[in-house]
Formats: sequence, structure tokens, C-alpha cells
Amino acid sequence: MEVISRAAVMLLSAGAERLGLADADPATSPHRDLDEARRLITALAGLVTASAEYLGLHAGPLRDGLQSLQKAFREASVVPDPPGQGPGEKYTGPVY
Repeated sequence: MEVISRAAVMLLSAGAERLGLADADPATSPHRDLDEARRLITALAGLVTASAEYLGLHAGPLRDGLQSLQKAFREASVVPDPPGQGPGEKYTGPVY
């Protein structure tokens, strides 16, 4: 369980960095890479969904963090994905 939680937190942090959320202005962040963010968010969604039964009390906060990344991705996208087709939404369902 500890390794799964650490991997999830790493994916969560890397996804936030690739969305530019660590900088004052995410749109101009030199770390921003929406293509990479999409991959990281999808990987996080798969991990959290597949291991939810093992995460115990950590499942809720990880799901909340994942949903926050999914929403931030939707807001950052020039042309947002249709509901249910955003990063990780095939595992989590649509995020609005």
C-alpha cells in the first residue's frame, strides 16, 4: 500500500507541474506540457481506480487530487475534450 500511495503522489505532483500549477502563471510556465500532463493524469486515474480497495483512507484524498488535475487540464485546454474523453475519464467517468 505504501508503494502505491507514493507512486500516486508522484504522478499527482508531476501532473500538477506539467499543468504549470507550481508557477504563479500556469499559462506561461516553462514546465507546462499538456501532452505530458494528459499521460500522467491518465496513469494516475488508472492507478487510483485499480487500487482503490487497497488505499483505505488515502483513496478519497487521491481521488480529490486526481479530479482537481482533471479539472485544471480541462481549463488549460484551448479546445476542451468532450465529457468522458478527457485525461483519465475512461477510468473515472466524466469530470465537469
